[in-house]
Amino acid sequence: MSAAAIIMLIIAILTVWGGLALALVNLQRHPEDDTMMPEEHAPEL
Repeated sequence: MSAAAIIMLIIAILTVWGGLALALVNLQRHPEDDTMMPEEHAPEL
């Protein structure tokens, strides 16, 4: 593999895993509130 391909691979991996890590941190800081969920299903379901 060329150096450019390895660099792009590293950038892609960091983007995916970094986004996952940031999403988990965000959920830890601001957990979802179950009381905000609708009590009934949408009519089209």
